[in-house]
Amino acid sequence: MESCIIYWNFSYCQLDCAVGFKSREDHRKQLELEEARKAGLAPAELDEDGKEINPHIPQYMSSAPWYLNAERPSLKHQRKWKSDPNYTKDWYDRGAKVFQAEKYRKGACSNCGAMTHDTKSCMERPRKLGAKWSNMHIAPDEKIEAFELDYDGKRDRWNGYDPTSYIHVYNSYEARDEARRKYQKEQQLKKLEGKDNGDGTKAELENEEEADEDLEMDEAKVDESKQMDFAKVEKRVRTTGGGSTGTVRNLRIREDTAKYLLNLDVNSAYYDPKTRSMREDPLPDSDPNEKFYCGDNCNRTSGQAQEFKQLTIHSWEAYEKGQDIHMQAAPSQAELLYKEFKIKKEHLKDQLKEDIMNKYGNAASEDKPPMELLLGQTEKQVEYDRAGRIIRGQEKTVPKSKYEEDVHINNHTTVWGSWWQDGKWGYKCCKQMIRNSYCTGAAGIEAAEASVELMRANMARKENLQDSPAVREEKNLATWGTELTEDLNLDPKLLKEALKREDEKKKEEKDERKRKYNVTWNDQVTAEEMEAYRMKKVHFDDPMKDFLS
Repeated sequence: MESCIIYWNFSYCQLDCAVGFKSREDHRKQLELEEARKAGLAPAELDEDGKEINPHIPQYMSSAPWYLNAERPSLKHQRKWKSDPNYTKDWYDRGAKVFQAEKYRKGACSNCGAMTHDTKSCMERPRKLGAKWSNMHIAPDEKIEAFELDYDGKRDRWNGYDPTSYIHVYNSYEARDEARRKYQKEQQLKKLEGKDNGDGTKAELENEEEADEDLEMDEAKVDESKQMDFAKVEKRVRTTGGGSTGTVRNLRIREDTAKYLLNLDVNSAYYDPKTRSMREDPLPDSDPNEKFYCGDNCNRTSGQAQEFKQLTIHSWEAYEKGQDIHMQAAPSQAELLYKEFKIKKEHLKDQLKEDIMNKYGNAASEDKPPMELLLGQTEKQVEYDRAGRIIRGQEKTVPKSKYEEDVHINNHTTVWGSWWQDGKWGYKCCKQMIRNSYCTGAAGIEAAEASVELMRANMARKENLQDSPAVREEKNLATWGTELTEDLNLDPKLLKEALKREDEKKKEEKDERKRKYNVTWNDQVTAEEMEAYRMKKVHFDDPMKDFLS
């Protein structure tokens, strides 16, 4: 308590310092005067403008700060004492034009021709040929306003808004309500026309006022029935641990049986207590006319569930194909696009059906085909030759293919598949069977035929030798010589020894430990040694060299 008294005394001293030092007696008198003003016994204090100051205003609000050098209490410092006459509440005149020029002026925008901006700041579409060079379609000069907004004007989100632009929203709602009333009136008239009176005549409305009154009465009855049904829902009182009570609506009828009590068999439909769902039918063998619950999956295939599913799938597929559509973000847009998609799909289906019927005819239609098609006769004159070929009168139509035609590669003059022989396809221009081969032309054909003839001659010679073998002396001829004028007879024993020495030499070359220090050279090489060297030599271009032992 003492701390509070010290605090208030300190605050009063701080406030008194703004107007000057006061003694204890003056301070007591000041407090008594304030109490009297609050009680209405003393007149209220006046500010510098002569207006009364509410005595109930706290002193920290009525007393001005020390840096304002206020001699007496006032509320001037609480008001907006910084007022700028240059501030305005006007807004830009959007779309206003000042002057329309007919020719391009020097210094104007080279794109549109307006004088109020430059080419870099032009908001029009860049023209292929600007107004500076075409001297056509000169844009008018915009109205440029320069005024200064105050603090509130800069932050006013509705500044410059035209309230008349909201009239289209009212019109759309009024049109919707009018269409709804018209539809309900038509339905009411259909119901009344369908009922007959006792004398067999249909009931008719006398005027539109009676129909409107009946319609309003029916709507009122429907609303009252809905309210009564909702009122029938019982209320139960829930008491919390703290003792407070609250009414909670019980949305389930007490006579209704819970879904998990319909079938107590453990192996029956599964009930998920967390989501309170039972997807399967708990009583699949019972009469469907007597049971009221068939499982949650039954609701997925009834009503508008399938249509909503198709709508969702269409939104996904459209989004994957690049359209800016989202089922949750813009459901109205997604539904509108889906309706347009169904209309276009039906239109294309009807168009395809019509095209097929126009091309092949419709056997179910009553229209008979023309006699030219039935009898194969026409009045057009066509001339044929003796072989049955058309000379004139009807041009031969060449069917077009979706594949590229007459595309020749690798210097070929014909396409692949134009030549066939012995079960293989090839090119007709060079008679080659390899698809990626280069065309050799007539020279290639002659070379191929010559090789075939040579192969046939060799085969015939071989067959003749097999039929009548000639007795001749076997000779071991050297195969390494290419410039020999006569055949060399090789001694088998010497050749065998030369091959053995060549093998030992190869082993010495592979094993470093068996290599001799004193190497002797012999320039005299016999034919058998040369043949052994050729037979043991490894050819690096031989594809089978890695498999040699």
